[in-house]
Amino acid sequence: MKIIHKNQAEIHENSDVCSAIEYPSDDKDINGAVIELSGRYPDKGRTVNLECKEMAYIIKGSGELVIEDKEIKLDEGDLILIDKGEKYFWNGNLTMFISCMPAWYHEQHKKVK
Repeated sequence: MKIIHKNQAEIHENSDVCSAIEYPSDDKDINGAVIELSGRYPDKGRTVNLECKEMAYIIKGSGELVIEDKEIKLDEGDLILIDKGEKYFWNGNLTMFISCMPAWYHEQHKKVK
């Protein structure tokens, strides 16, 4: 068992419209972050995780996730699983909790056209 208190979290500004509160678990199998989004991320193109699956739970707000050519509307209480290798972008005004398996790390995350 491990607990990560809020005062141990690290805030990262991913862009002007996207910030992440990352909870350092020191576990290579899983990790999590709270994401605040107020627009499109990334601002152009798409992003892809080469190694991690992401599970996102919408805490509040609404928006959309565009994966490949599918536009998925998301509202408070929705949960979505993004498989590794899927190219996507977020758009909306929402707060979500994202858990990654295996744990997310910067080098496996790419922005693509």
